[in-house]
Amino acid sequence: MSSQDRLNKAYKEAKRIAFTNTDKFILFSDCHRGDSSFADDFANNRNIYFHAMSHYFKEGYTYIELGDGDELWENMFFKTIFEANKNVYQLLQQFYMTNRLHLIYGNHDMVYRNQNVVKKNLHEYFDQRKGENVPLFPGIEFNEAIVLENRDNHNQELFLTHGHQADFMNYVGWKINRFLVRILWKPLQVWGIKDPTSPAKNYVELIKVERRIKKWIADNNNKITITGHTHRPRFPSPIENALHYFNDGSCVHPRSITGIEIVNGTIALIKWFIDTKEDGTLQIKKEFLEGPCRLEDYK
Repeated sequence: MSSQDRLNKAYKEAKRIAFTNTDKFILFSDCHRGDSSFADDFANNRNIYFHAMSHYFKEGYTYIELGDGDELWENMFFKTIFEANKNVYQLLQQFYMTNRLHLIYGNHDMVYRNQNVVKKNLHEYFDQRKGENVPLFPGIEFNEAIVLENRDNHNQELFLTHGHQADFMNYVGWKINRFLVRILWKPLQVWGIKDPTSPAKNYVELIKVERRIKKWIADNNNKITITGHTHRPRFPSPIENALHYFNDGSCVHPRSITGIEIVNGTIALIKWFIDTKEDGTLQIKKEFLEGPCRLEDYK
């Protein structure tokens, strides 16, 4: 099966969610939540992510995670990830309990294709204080893709997926790459040696992945497509006749996280980061990297 066939399959089998211009979504991907070890890329940005997600919860946003939320290549057991990020999962639980959480799996959490793994890891956890298992995300399911259908704009579709469908070794050969990361690249990462199998750290592979996704977009009537996987933010202009390829970046940039907001019929690429006030104290701020642009202008 080619990358185009894999993307076609993801689109045809995608979960469909209707929305209007009154709805608000925040899209993050590639959090790679880990165990707080030296190899945990998420640890440096955990407070930024938690602050941003707290803001979005209070403001009534729906959270869609576009894959690689949990780092299940470097870490064999979800329990260690949960214990290192318990406050994050408890916040995500609040989204879930208010029907505002949708999860897509990527290559690093590909095991979530198996509902039995999802049930074992995420449906409940052991509460040491109570001495018993308590619900976490009871009944939650993962999808390979989601299609958002805009009822206020002639059912305009936004195709959301991780993007590893365009990357053979991270889709078909993901178990081989997982083995290499777990045995070889995780120890070397502590010494600053980058994993060449990852398109996020290999520019040549990144370009190949983007080219395959763009070909699928061109062959499908320039459908708005939003992915993660490469960790490189992408935001096309609606007035330059560009292919409608968006990428929300990642949550493991140095000292910042990037994502995509869909609010009041607009779309924007945003960044949350730590900044210094004039008095020398630190604060977490949000800025717009691109947009907001009206969705109806992407035709």
